[in-house]
Amino acid sequence: MTAAASPPLASPAPLRTRSLEERLAGTPYDAYLYGYPHKTAYRELSPARALSDVWAGERKDALFLYLHVPFCEMRCGFCNLFTTPDTREDRVSRYLDVLERQARIVRAEIGPGAFSRMAIGGGTPTLLDPAGLERVLDVAEGVFGVAPRAIPVSVETSPETCTPDKMRLLARRGVDRVSIGVQSFVEAESAAVKRPQRLADVERAIDAIRDAGVPTLNVDLMYGLPGQTPDTWRASLEKAVALRAEELYLYPLYVRPVTTLSRRPRDWDDERLALYRQAVTFLKGAGYKQLSMRMFRAAHAPGEEGPVYCVQEDGMVGLGVGARSYTRALHYASDWAVGARGVLDIVDRWLDSSDADLARASHGFELDGDEQRRRHVALGLFVDGGLDLARYRARFGTDAATDLPLGELVRLGVAREERGVLFLTELGLERSDVVGPWLFSDRVQALMRGFDLR
Repeated sequence: MTAAASPPLASPAPLRTRSLEERLAGTPYDAYLYGYPHKTAYRELSPARALSDVWAGERKDALFLYLHVPFCEMRCGFCNLFTTPDTREDRVSRYLDVLERQARIVRAEIGPGAFSRMAIGGGTPTLLDPAGLERVLDVAEGVFGVAPRAIPVSVETSPETCTPDKMRLLARRGVDRVSIGVQSFVEAESAAVKRPQRLADVERAIDAIRDAGVPTLNVDLMYGLPGQTPDTWRASLEKAVALRAEELYLYPLYVRPVTTLSRRPRDWDDERLALYRQAVTFLKGAGYKQLSMRMFRAAHAPGEEGPVYCVQEDGMVGLGVGARSYTRALHYASDWAVGARGVLDIVDRWLDSSDADLARASHGFELDGDEQRRRHVALGLFVDGGLDLARYRARFGTDAATDLPLGELVRLGVAREERGVLFLTELGLERSDVVGPWLFSDRVQALMRGFDLR
């Protein structure tokens, strides 16, 4: 997008009722920023938008294809993802039928495009049997023309569903990254968050990924679990390093509304922060590079190859109920819920979708010029590893520091500018879940507060 095509900057609204300095003095854990805006800011679009209109005029030379499988073998106590443990065979089969129908309709609506990234998430995609996994991959390759061996492709799995035959299938089809949600290598800690699993099953699953030859193993771990101590946390980190995981994602445990975990006392903030700092020191000493508050990559990890994809500027095509799609001016998805009943109701309605339903965007968020700028800054800082100030200026025709109070980040020591790129400092990385929400517009915050979290 050129500067000439940049949308006008909306009149700036008051950024915060609490200053960043006040926020930094409080809890380090306001909210996890993995995208902007959050789905709780989405609302029903009236009227619904034809996808052919939504994508008209969009760049489609470097898209991300995301396929969502909402089924899980269990509902973990911390989970607020769009997922259901209702895995009756007829429901899963119908889901794959509608997914394939949706893919053909969306492909016709948005027209030709090239894909630079692909991911299959959930839920737990590997809950599907091998034939079901083949169907999902066939949708990507046969309907959208995605060539998995030519672009980075990631699939999520769990210890319970990660079997040798499925991993061999994924490797054969060109998947180069498998992410496994371990959370803890200590059985009692996993059980405490309603995720009972045996260490032997976790090890067997990781062996299956390695034996299949998938180049990148990512292990998800959580800190702040009930009963977790610095010693048990170190044991999980040591285990992951001993397995030579190419990537590690470390998540602080959040207590979410409509989930089964109860609230924890304030000193939990101090516990989580101490465990985070312990992990940073340990992993850097083990040769891992910290790329964000959550992501660490080993020195032996494969280089990032494939076509260029810019998370701030390139679009996403999401397939399946719960999947979100991005264009410059509209983010859209199906309706969204967290509670078991709410999710299942939305899944059931989606299974009854007509062709006309699948050709429209029914829920979403329209991004004016101000929101596009905020998204570009937020994703640059917290997802992409740094905000390229010249690239921002080329896209919007204005300076980021003029549009948003980024000078506060530097003044308070949470960011630094180096060779035209704004990076988070160590303080900024550990306080990402405070600084990120500080960048949310008043409009997004109001919508998030007003969402019915059913």
